[in-house]
Amino acid sequence: MSTGAVPKRLWLVGCGNMAGAMLARWIESGTVAAEAVDVVNRHDRALPVGVRQARTLPAGPPPDLVMLGMKPQQLDEVAATHGARIADAPILVSILSGADEAALAARFPGPAIVRAMPNLPVALGKGVVALNAHAASPAARDTVAALMAPLGLVEWIDDDALYGAAGMLEGCGPAFLFRFIDALAKAGEALGIPADQAARLALATVEGSAAMAAIADAPPATLADRVASPGGSTRQGLNVLDRDDALVRLLTETLAASERRGREMAEEARR
Repeated sequence: MSTGAVPKRLWLVGCGNMAGAMLARWIESGTVAAEAVDVVNRHDRALPVGVRQARTLPAGPPPDLVMLGMKPQQLDEVAATHGARIADAPILVSILSGADEAALAARFPGPAIVRAMPNLPVALGKGVVALNAHAASPAARDTVAALMAPLGLVEWIDDDALYGAAGMLEGCGPAFLFRFIDALAKAGEALGIPADQAARLALATVEGSAAMAAIADAPPATLADRVASPGGSTRQGLNVLDRDDALVRLLTETLAASERRGREMAEEARR
């Protein structure tokens, strides 16, 4: 495979919600042909037309790339059942939270290993994929980056600790943002806005504001100050969020809790 070439044949071992979202986007964008993908699942699930799925990996030569998309708790089971076949592939991509490169290499010796941490908006091509690899060649890294490009922003993070932290920010971030949208709607309800209308207003406000921030000539903190007139209603609200860095402290505590659990899961995977 040439440097930077998108893999032509893929095996997906496990196809949970995240792996399914990535697969759907690859096929929708024309990055990968559905007929070139084989999925191994415990049970059949809805997949794009043309994708093959079975309980075992197909016979024949290995694919260009294998991706692990099952639950992290199934790592040892997959290694015992499919490890020898997976080890024949040139590249192994893992989206398993908590499974570090050493844990993967011990179970699947042979392939170049790249860890990937995507978030759910990859289904729209608006996601984030953090990548981490130490032993993978530049060609392998370029191949994985080319595969991930249609999913959204792709960032290489070589420091393991920072990779874990970044994974918590972008991987868990959508859930936290969804919670914020819900909280904004509930705050509107508290002011007397009907629940369904408050939900629509909150969602559209966040959607439009995020789109604006993405193309703005200034960071979000500056945009917030531009919206707020001195002594106005927006400024009074920002004063609540900014008091003693209340919002920053809350989100820092939130991400720290997620990161701690990520480290615990990594330790469990090493055993």
